[in-house]
Amino acid sequence: MKFTLSWLKDHLDTAATLDQIVDGLTRIGLEVEGVHNPGEALAPFRVARVLSAERHPQADKLQVLSVDAGDGPLQVVCGAPNARAGLVGVFGAPGAYVPGLDVTLKVAAIRGVESNGMMCSLRELELGESHDGIIELPADAPVGTSYADYAGLTDTVIDVSITPNRQDCMGVRGIARDLAAAGLGTLKPLDVAPVPGEGPGPDVRTQDTAGCPAFYAQGVSGVMNGASPEWLHRRLTAIGQKPISALVDITNYVTVDLGRPLHVYDRARLQGGLVARKARDGETVEALNGKTYTLSGTMTVIADDVAVHDIGGIMGGEHSGVSDATTDIIVECAYFDPDHIARTGQALALTSDARQRFERGVDPAFLDDGLAIATRMVLDLCGGTASTVTRAGEPPRDARSYAYDPALAETLGGLAVPADRQRAILESLGFTVADDWQVTAPSWRRDVDGPADLVEEVIRIDGIDKVAPVALPRAPGVARPTATAQQKLERRVRRAAAARGLDEAVTWSFIADTQAAPFGGGAWRLANPISEDLKVMRPSLLPGLLAATERNLKRGATTIRLFEIGRRYLADAERPTLGVVLAGDKRARGWQGGKAAAFDAFDAKAEALALLAQAGAPVDNLQVMPVADGAEGNAWHPGQSATLRLGPKTVLAAFGIVHPSVCKAFDLDGPVAAVEIYLDALPPKRAPKDGGGFMRPAYTPPALQAVRRDFAFLVPDTLAADSLVRAVRGADKSAIVAARVFDLFVGTGVPEGSKSIAVEIVLQPAHKSFTEDELKAIADKVVAAAAKQGAQLRG
Repeated sequence: MKFTLSWLKDHLDTAATLDQIVDGLTRIGLEVEGVHNPGEALAPFRVARVLSAERHPQADKLQVLSVDAGDGPLQVVCGAPNARAGLVGVFGAPGAYVPGLDVTLKVAAIRGVESNGMMCSLRELELGESHDGIIELPADAPVGTSYADYAGLTDTVIDVSITPNRQDCMGVRGIARDLAAAGLGTLKPLDVAPVPGEGPGPDVRTQDTAGCPAFYAQGVSGVMNGASPEWLHRRLTAIGQKPISALVDITNYVTVDLGRPLHVYDRARLQGGLVARKARDGETVEALNGKTYTLSGTMTVIADDVAVHDIGGIMGGEHSGVSDATTDIIVECAYFDPDHIARTGQALALTSDARQRFERGVDPAFLDDGLAIATRMVLDLCGGTASTVTRAGEPPRDARSYAYDPALAETLGGLAVPADRQRAILESLGFTVADDWQVTAPSWRRDVDGPADLVEEVIRIDGIDKVAPVALPRAPGVARPTATAQQKLERRVRRAAAARGLDEAVTWSFIADTQAAPFGGGAWRLANPISEDLKVMRPSLLPGLLAATERNLKRGATTIRLFEIGRRYLADAERPTLGVVLAGDKRARGWQGGKAAAFDAFDAKAEALALLAQAGAPVDNLQVMPVADGAEGNAWHPGQSATLRLGPKTVLAAFGIVHPSVCKAFDLDGPVAAVEIYLDALPPKRAPKDGGGFMRPAYTPPALQAVRRDFAFLVPDTLAADSLVRAVRGADKSAIVAARVFDLFVGTGVPEGSKSIAVEIVLQPAHKSFTEDELKAIADKVVAAAAKQGAQLRG
C-alpha cells in the first residue's frame, strides 16, 4: 500500500515529521517497507530551453541542439521528433544518472558531433510510458530550476505492508485514522455530501444476492473525458500507477484514497441495463488487461442484456470501458462478498487492486458515501449532469457488539491502561463505547470478533513497546526435560544427517497439484491458497527437495546432498518424515577416478540404513522389498528402488532412483537418488532396564575372536540377494551374528538363468572357541538354509 506524505495530510491534520510518522506506523502495527522520495533521483535534471535546432550533418533523424539550462548554451545531439527551437523541456547534464535507461550521462561524440548530456522523455525519467518525444513544458517554465521542484515530484512516498486482517487500512484514510488514534494528529472530516441528481437513475439490479448483495449506481451525462489534472496525475504516478484518463484515474484514486473500489461504464457501449448475476459456464469476457477469461457458474459478473462486461469486484471489461469519446457514464459502487471474490480470483489467477480490497472486505456502510465522492469528482473534473442514485439490494449491516472489561488490557495484554484512555482509543478508532462498556465495532472493522481483539486495539495504539517483559514462573530445582520422544528422535536424525554431510533444507508445505500427483496426490487442499502453484499440502517431502535441487543445479552447484525433516499430509493424518535427495556428481572427475560418477540407488540405501540406525531402528532385521505399485510407487524408478520394512507391512523407508518422468517434470537431467524415512513408523525406543538416564552402557567387547567364513552359491537370477542373506543369517541365530554379500558374478561357468552370490558370515563364540566339528555343523546349516531359497553351493 503506497501513498505520499501530502496525500496522507489530506486526511490527517498533523505537525509530525516524516520520521515520527514512519516510526508511528510501525509502532501501531502498520509495518513500513520503504520510504522513497522520487525527487532525489531527479535532482540532477533541470528545466531547459532549446535555443536552436539544426540538422545533424551525418544523420537525417538526429538534430544538433543548443540548450540553455541556466548556465549558458550547451551542444546536445537529440533524436526526438518534437525537438525544436523554443521548446522548454528537461535536461540532464553529463554525470546525471538516467533511471529509465540505467546509464550515467557523459560527454560523447554521436556520429562525429559532440553531445553534452540529453533532453529527456517521460519514460527515461520513469515518470510515464510516453517515449514518442522529449518532455514539453509550458513556455513560462523557469529555466535553470530543478525539474523535480517545478513538477512537484518531491513528495515522499511511503510503502506500508498491510496484513490481511486490516482491510480498513487498504485506503489512505484508514491509515490516517490509526495515526490520529496514536496521537500523531487529528483526523479531518470527510466531505460526503450527496450529489443531487436530475432524472431517473441508471437501470441496475442484482440477481446474485450471495455474490453481490448490493449494487448502487449513478449516471452522469455530458462528461468530457481527457487527461487528469496535474495533482491527480502526480499522485498516481508517485505510487506506481499509470494515469489513463480522468474518469479511470478518479476510480483508481478513490480506491487508494478511501479503500473503496469503483468502476465506470460507457453508457453508449451497453445494451440494456446492468445486472449482477452468476456467470454461465463457458461465458467469456475480455478484461481491461487485454486477456480473455472463461467463466464458470460460481462466479459473479456484471452484464447487460447481451454480454458480460465485468468480472464482479475484480476487473472491468474492455468492451464497456470509457474512452476520450465517452460522454455518458454509469458510476458503479457495489458490495461483493469477500469469499466469492477470493474464489473467483484464485480460479482465474487474476489479481487487481479491487480484488485485494474486496476479498479482505470493504466497508458495507460506505456505498452511498463512496458513490457520492466519486460522482462529485467526476462533475468537478469532467463536468456533466448527474442522475439520481439507483440502489439495488442491501449490503450486510450486522452490527457486532461485545461486552468488554477494561481490566482485560492488563490480564490479557500485559499492560495496565486507564479505563478513560481505553475508551478514548476505541472511540478514536471508530468504535462506539456505551457507559456499561458494551463496545460496538465500526462497519469497516470486519476483523474484530470479540473482547480479545479490542484488547489488541488498545495495546497496539497505547504502545506494545510498553509491555514489560516478564519471565515465566519456574519451579525450584533442576528443570526436567520437556522434549517429547518424537522431538528427541527428530533432533537425533537431524544431527546424524548433518554429520553425514547432508545440507538441511526447509521447503514449502504446500505445493502444486502437478507436483503432488506422482506421490499419490494431495489429500489436503487449501481453501484459500496463495496461488495455484501452492494449492495442496504435500504428500511427500521429495517435491520440495527436488525443486530446491533444480534451483541449486541451475545456479552452478555440481553436487547436491539435501535433507529435510517435516510433515507429509496424508488423508488420515500428518506424518513426520525425513527426506533426502542426492543429485549431481557423487565424485568429481579426476586423474585417479576418471569420469565423474553420479549417485545411484545404493548410495540412497546407504543413507537410509545409516539414518535408520541413528534413529534406533533394528537395521539388521530390516527386509528389502519392492515399492508398492500406485500411490508413491509412481515416483520411483522401477527396478532401481525399494523399501526397508519390519515385516511385510511396516514400511520404515523408501529409497532409490526417482522416476525419470518426475525428474523431467522438475527439469532435472541425470539420475537423482532419494530417500524417505517415515519417522512415525519407527518402533518406539525401549527404556533402559535400569531406568537410567543419559549414560551409555559400558563397552563390553566379546572375550573371544570372531570367525569368518565365505560361501558361494548358485541361485536363480530372479532371487533377491536379501532373501538369501536373511536365510543364511537365520541358519544358526546363536552363532551367526552377521552376514553380507561381498560378490556377485554372472558369466563363464555360471549357467544361463542363474547368478553366483558370495556371502560372508561372521561367527561369534560365546564361552569357548568353535571346534572344527562345530564349524562344519554350522556350515551344513547354512547350506541347508540356502537350499530352501533355491541356492546350491558352488563347487
